[in-house]
Amino acid sequence: MKLTFIGAAHEVTGSCFFLEACGKNILVDCGMEQGRDVYVNQEIPVASAAIDAVLLTHAHMDHSGLLPLLYAEGFRGSIHATSATSALCNIMLRDSAHIQMSEAEWKNRKRQRSGAEPAVPLYDMEAALSTIRLFAPHEYSETFTLFEGIEVRFTDVGHLLGSASIEVWITEEGVTKKIVFSGDIGNLNQPLIKDPQYIKEADYVIMESTYGDRNHGESPDYIGELTDIIQTTFDRGGNVIIPSFAVGRTQVLLYYLRKIKDENLVKGHPNFKVYVDSPLAVEATGIFREYMAHYFDEEAMALVRKGINPLSFPGLKTSITSEESKAINFDEDPKVIISASGMCDAGRIRHHLKHNLWRKDSTVLFVGFQAEGTLGRILLDGVTQVKLFGEEITVEAEIRKLAGVSGHADRDGLLKWLTSFEKKPERVFVVHGDEQICQIFTDYIRDELGYAAVAPYSGAAYDLIKNACVQEGRRIPAGERPEAVKAGSVFDRLVQAGKRLAIVIQHNKGGANKDLARFLGQINSLCDKWDR
Repeated sequence: MKLTFIGAAHEVTGSCFFLEACGKNILVDCGMEQGRDVYVNQEIPVASAAIDAVLLTHAHMDHSGLLPLLYAEGFRGSIHATSATSALCNIMLRDSAHIQMSEAEWKNRKRQRSGAEPAVPLYDMEAALSTIRLFAPHEYSETFTLFEGIEVRFTDVGHLLGSASIEVWITEEGVTKKIVFSGDIGNLNQPLIKDPQYIKEADYVIMESTYGDRNHGESPDYIGELTDIIQTTFDRGGNVIIPSFAVGRTQVLLYYLRKIKDENLVKGHPNFKVYVDSPLAVEATGIFREYMAHYFDEEAMALVRKGINPLSFPGLKTSITSEESKAINFDEDPKVIISASGMCDAGRIRHHLKHNLWRKDSTVLFVGFQAEGTLGRILLDGVTQVKLFGEEITVEAEIRKLAGVSGHADRDGLLKWLTSFEKKPERVFVVHGDEQICQIFTDYIRDELGYAAVAPYSGAAYDLIKNACVQEGRRIPAGERPEAVKAGSVFDRLVQAGKRLAIVIQHNKGGANKDLARFLGQINSLCDKWDR
């Protein structure tokens, strides 16, 4: 019974944990790093083909985004998640594959002219579609047997539609331990989704610490503040550009905007238009509607029972095709444009920034966390000029942030979640926070509240029966990453394929001699072709 920390160790993104128990290899999350990479993540200790199952907390890319790469490297187990998370991943992983392929194609147009080696996408659409077929959906509060000796339950953690804390019971060597992975703990009183549900018992807790050093403050008047920003911008003839995560944050914004429209809070601009320019956001909104009966909170369901769609209103327009997206910038009326990605690092939002950042009458409104190194963070930090599509753009637009709109619990919310355990766990592992914040939160709950708490670095491993560290993590700055171990390189995938072959050979032990001889011949023929 051993837990190894791979990703989101002293970093906010790239969540990944490796659990060995009852002879099985299990991943909890397999996320993509977003924004600036701070530390080198240690590799998963076994070949991807040797992983038996994945448990997924929720659909955001920093928790699910590398699943297709795992598949491409040989993983063929099941991916267990809630029904809503499974549905959202169906669209998000396809969208991610499209972005990977498009970026590689764009890079290769330049590389072809210079004679450089072609760029290879991290994974392609085939890998994404094959990954989606591996999902095994579950409902909240359903306890299921993952493998003999391993029981699992998903509990609503109030961060995103379908998001969950994962409870895992493991019985091995006559000892039973309960491990709880918090996932991303939700903020209280969010629109649409329910508040986090609290868990009473655990031997070990792995918890996030994104806002472990601060509170969001008094609950702001989101409707009033958003109304004021729209009113001021429209009165001077500009557009409100909102970089928004397509899944979760966009739907919350639609919920607010429906109320603003319904109560006629913006004066002098009747029937103003709101564009959702993101095929992914449009599909995700459809999934939110599909799952509203089982996942929405009471306030949203009260609207539904009155026959009101909480996510729709007059003047709402969606754009799917690139032609529809381009046409938005020829609409001269003041408008709200919601587009992805939420941190401005990719997607259609960059086109809308190009058309609006230079305009003094427009506003760019941020409504979510901006990781260090992203264009969104750079704009919030006050940069005066940015480069978009090869063109230098002067930043003249008003840059605003809607305070307090966060899907993550603040410090008090994290502490409420932790202290809901009736008995202090044997150990608390603090993850998913910036270097300094992660340590501040760990020090506080250890020194002030008396928890046995540690903030492990990538590669740290713990024996969960003995409650002992068996391997220290390594603090390797990303700038010192050896070229040979960069994730997603073609050679790295080739090595993974070789490891998978060795596993497949073992799986065929005891097979018929005739079949094994044919397999041997195929391997030798392949080796003869490539042996140089």
